[in-house]
Amino acid sequence: MIKKLLVTSAMCLALYSNTFAQNDIIQSRQYPQNYFRYPLDLTPPTTAGSFGELRPSHFHSGLDFKTNQRTGYPVHAAAEGYISRVRVQFGGFGRAIYITHPNGYTTVYGHLESFSPAVIDLVKKYQYEHQTYEADFNLTPTQVPVKKDEVVAISGNAGASAGPHVHFEIRDSKTEETINAQLFGLTIPDKVPPTITSIGIYHLNGKPFSEKTPKEFLGVTGAGGNYHLIKPQTLELSGNIGFGINTTDMNSTSFNHNGVYSIELKLDGKTVYTFAVERFAFDQTHAINAYIDYPAFESSRRWMQKCFILPGSRISLYPQSVNNGIITFDDNATHDVEYVVKDVAGNTSSLKLKVKSAPFTNPQPVKPTGTMFYYDKRSEFSNDKVKVIIMPGNLYDDLDFQYSVSAKPAGAYSAMHHIHNHLTPIHDSYEIWIKPDVDLGKYADKAVIVSSWGGCQGGYFKDGYVISQVSAFGDYYIKVDTVAPVIHPLNIKNGSNMKAARSINFRMSDNLSGIKSYTGTIDGKWVLMEHDYKSKILSYTFNNDIAPGKHVFKLTLVDNKNNFSEFSADFSR
Repeated sequence: MIKKLLVTSAMCLALYSNTFAQNDIIQSRQYPQNYFRYPLDLTPPTTAGSFGELRPSHFHSGLDFKTNQRTGYPVHAAAEGYISRVRVQFGGFGRAIYITHPNGYTTVYGHLESFSPAVIDLVKKYQYEHQTYEADFNLTPTQVPVKKDEVVAISGNAGASAGPHVHFEIRDSKTEETINAQLFGLTIPDKVPPTITSIGIYHLNGKPFSEKTPKEFLGVTGAGGNYHLIKPQTLELSGNIGFGINTTDMNSTSFNHNGVYSIELKLDGKTVYTFAVERFAFDQTHAINAYIDYPAFESSRRWMQKCFILPGSRISLYPQSVNNGIITFDDNATHDVEYVVKDVAGNTSSLKLKVKSAPFTNPQPVKPTGTMFYYDKRSEFSNDKVKVIIMPGNLYDDLDFQYSVSAKPAGAYSAMHHIHNHLTPIHDSYEIWIKPDVDLGKYADKAVIVSSWGGCQGGYFKDGYVISQVSAFGDYYIKVDTVAPVIHPLNIKNGSNMKAARSINFRMSDNLSGIKSYTGTIDGKWVLMEHDYKSKILSYTFNNDIAPGKHVFKLTLVDNKNNFSEFSADFSR
């Protein structure tokens, strides 16, 4: 077994030998150099987040350029082109622009404080025409052309950001894949090799990977790119083995712990597995949950990166593998196993292991205790109270699906249905049908599916069931939402004098299904209200359209089950 695997590994390595860049990093193609500039004029350029860095439920899609912990820096077009898309949203990037360039790439700039005047006018026009704060629209090549170096925005902290910075991406304009910007020459000073803190060993032996897979984690120590086990030993292994590694990287300009660029696993000097964060598509990003040891992350927040590939994982970050990175030890020989970890600058760290291989006898197949679900087939479980339907592409490996039921929670309209467990990830979503234990009657259109941790999953009533798409296994039951959202005025009441106020501010809340929409009017005319992601404050900012005198402000909130509430106040200006 070992000999056959090594021959195949050498062949695969030869196929990829011509894809190494000058700094000996792995990439499938060359990218234009000296074409794009940095989005900021801050030197040296420094980042808080790297491309492909591990984040909960996604790979980081760009570079996060630091802005000295403040907002207000000019953001420059990385090259000539035209602004092709503008987006304003509650979370996410907050405010973002997309510039399409004539060389086939698009650059993205996120978490902005404000846009250029031409874009501000277009955004405001869209918001008022569609009566919405959130905006996402495309522009033609002639609407807002830009030149390289031109200031297109001001840096900020909008949306779901942990602090002021500019999120920057380079995408393939045709495929919309996002690509590591440092491969275009937008490098960050870096002479620091990656750090390795621990490794994982997984005894797979032909069984699907799950939280029940026998595993062990071993501590690692070292520095300067050379690492070894804290407890030096020859590992005695047999059968089908998968390896994992916990590793991070830093650059020379920041103390942030970021992601590495590539991981290679070698057996007796031959590469059997490669991971490299060169480029990926956004519909693949949730497959980070197939890449990491998801049960270990969920149970202990351990970022163990598996060096073997689950059969249902479909991401382009694995440029090469032999037998999906799984190694069979069965020949009574001693083997050399090596991890080689690199950052995008080519700084390298390695960890070498000795493995004593022992004969292996395949155990008897284990009979499933539940219902077998297959990663590449439509899978369904049903009884008289619940139905679960999972389409191909949503499981990363075959699954011995488990189901149980327990008593109805207080205030629920069904029993608690235990849909497998939270240690198995779902790539996108699956369909769950739950039958109420009582007649919903007039509340049928108010019914939702709720998770045991309190999250509303939405839903609609059909054929005697409440049906919803959910994105995780867990415990679910039915509730109804008949309670209207709550409006909390912060600086206005009936009769307020708002002459000195810059804005009218509110907080809003909902007990279950979540707020679907909010509408503010002054004297019956729609006004733009912004919902800030961090402060959670909903605000209208006064402009010159409001003349001195008496006015009426009204705010209407509607939740996702169409319960609504209104606030109204006379004010003077």
